[in-house]
Amino acid sequence: MQKTAEAVSLGHPDKISDYISSYILDRMIEQDSTVKYAVEVMIKDNNVVLGGEIKGNVSLKKIKEYILSALAEIGYSEDYAKIWGNFAIEPSKINVINMIGQQSADINQGVEQQDGWGDQGVFVGYACKGEGLVNRELFLARKLNNALYEKARQSDNLGLDIKTQITLNDEKIETAIVAIPMLKDEDLTDFIIETLGETPKNIIINGTGRYTYHASIADCGITGRKLACDFYSTACPIGGGSPWTKDGSKADLTLNVYARQLAIENLQDNDECFVYLSSCIGKSELPSGLIKTIKNGKEENKTFWCNQKPNDLVKFLGLDKPIYAKLCRNGLIGL
Repeated sequence: MQKTAEAVSLGHPDKISDYISSYILDRMIEQDSTVKYAVEVMIKDNNVVLGGEIKGNVSLKKIKEYILSALAEIGYSEDYAKIWGNFAIEPSKINVINMIGQQSADINQGVEQQDGWGDQGVFVGYACKGEGLVNRELFLARKLNNALYEKARQSDNLGLDIKTQITLNDEKIETAIVAIPMLKDEDLTDFIIETLGETPKNIIINGTGRYTYHASIADCGITGRKLACDFYSTACPIGGGSPWTKDGSKADLTLNVYARQLAIENLQDNDECFVYLSSCIGKSELPSGLIKTIKNGKEENKTFWCNQKPNDLVKFLGLDKPIYAKLCRNGLIGL
């Protein structure tokens, strides 16, 4: 049976957008730990568009500085631009279009006055036996991507906008696909085999034959478009919206992180564990909660009840601290 998973690096344009939003949120939390934040980002060529809502005792005067710092942390620095020229982002040419407004008073009423969730939604957590407590194809796709990204950060020839894809067939690696920018051809076959710890039947590097233009120069990046990579690939349904563009009150990060934690806690000696949660805007009690475990093909379900206040859960998970960029960088499941 074939199973496939994909991973993308932080240098991919969609992840650049996710990271910029997460980085700005961290700077807002540093100014006001109770800030309410929902900001989407689009990056195309050297233009960055911000749109969303913020409420809190915060200043956006340094917004361009935040964006440039986020890009530099990813690796898109002035030094990188000197190597790649018009093939990639040039920080000195960044133009910012800011369309951030105030959070709706209607939403704020339910969040601050009633200590309820800032949105409704459904959320899914997953864990299974194996490395990283995730499906093997996803673990390997992420492992290879992370290794290539770190190699590219030290290289004058490899770029940061990287995709990897692993197909397993009866748990053996059938195909490994890599897309990575190169100024000149470089054979990465041995590196791929060494990283995976196994020789794939097929290895494909840059399927078009040439890959130089990359990041937002080659592709428009938008927040929230890599959810299958951020979550569990095809191993389980995707829960909620993008986890990287909102503060903890919105639930999209908080309840997905909590569901993953519950899945790990309830995995025990089972083969797989799925956790399904839902929220209601303005209410703290979750409308539904279900924990499903599978062992040797046998499925068991039990109801999960949670009435923790959103603020309490946010603090319990440390999401009232400026850790959003770190979470975005390491992934929802920390791989």
